[in-house]
Amino acid sequence: MDADQSPVAVEPPTEENEVLDAVHPTEPVEPVEPVEAVMEDGPPASPPPAPPGGPAAPSSRRWVVVAVLIALVAGGAAGAVAGRASSTTSTKVVDTSAGGRISNPTDIHGVLAKVEPGVVTIKTEEFQAGPFFPASGAGTGMVLTADGDVLTNAHVIAGASSITVTLPGQTNGRQADVVGVDNDNDIALLKIRNASGLQTVELGASSSLRVGDNVVAIGNALALKGGPTVTEGIVSAIDRAIQSSSKSLSGLIQTDAAINPGNSGGPLVNAAGQVVGMNTAVAGEAQNIGFAIPIDSIKPVLDRLRRDKPGQRQSTNPVAGGAFLGVATQVGADGADVINVSDGQPAAQAGIQEGDTILSLDGQHVGGPADLAAAIRKHQPGDKVTITWRHDQTEHTAQVTLASRPSP
Repeated sequence: MDADQSPVAVEPPTEENEVLDAVHPTEPVEPVEPVEAVMEDGPPASPPPAPPGGPAAPSSRRWVVVAVLIALVAGGAAGAVAGRASSTTSTKVVDTSAGGRISNPTDIHGVLAKVEPGVVTIKTEEFQAGPFFPASGAGTGMVLTADGDVLTNAHVIAGASSITVTLPGQTNGRQADVVGVDNDNDIALLKIRNASGLQTVELGASSSLRVGDNVVAIGNALALKGGPTVTEGIVSAIDRAIQSSSKSLSGLIQTDAAINPGNSGGPLVNAAGQVVGMNTAVAGEAQNIGFAIPIDSIKPVLDRLRRDKPGQRQSTNPVAGGAFLGVATQVGADGADVINVSDGQPAAQAGIQEGDTILSLDGQHVGGPADLAAAIRKHQPGDKVTITWRHDQTEHTAQVTLASRPSP
């Protein structure tokens, strides 16, 4: 993460010397239309019929990857290195037109030359009880400021007790602290200690993306040594939603640029070399369907994470207090079926109970947990929303005031 009706497990850490497992078994999550979670070496594909007068095409070896999943999680132990250092420089943001076509390999070389200096490798460790070595994980990050702000996925650093960031062309990593984490949006902001003069990525505007635009994904795929993995593709869809029983993300960029475990937290860039998304998840039982969080959705979260508790050291990962209704749901026949209600939270105060079905929020139909989560994320704590739900075949409507999500 790095399914509603399928088991969900956050990627546990693995031994770093097991290359294919260096990215941990991942958390299966589902797109809005579920897919099965499988990871197997499939049988050879049946060859297509031979064209008249010609030989049959050779069979090919198929690989089926895990169902929509977070690309990499770097550890799951409780407790993490955390810290807050105020930024002395601002993130470079360029709101020019995103997208466009990459006409030849030389263009990709130019994109890579512009972006790669700001792409870093992230390694984490989580300390566990017992006499053995700490478990480790790996992911990717983007340098936002010359003094060491680094953007990555929240699931990359989940549970980490130690975070090391390695700059391009270097072999020795630098210690990094957690500035802030927004688990709902799977966004984390790190700070490299005692950093200055770092090269940064350039943030573009994901709102300008169109289906068919060329994009390039860069990241620490499979934690392989020898520099980042670079893949090219197109924007194959926009405004996608994926979900599991514990997490849902919406408004995502879908791309066929190959994204693999370890790419999590890395950039998806346009033909101008501007970051338009953060690579986050891949889809299983499919070929080349990956998902990235749009950069336009990330920018306001970064502002909030920098603003919260400035200059204070934190003993645990701080969690941004997004809007909170206080229910856990699963896909229902015509809405989001409530499977748990938090005591004292807005849903409970409105009278919503376990077994009810949430039908709409502010007049917008709720088809399932992803729709509900997306609607809640558009609000801030303290906002009033109107919710319609069904209880014992009777519809009820109430206005509730959203709370702030409590820290775990």
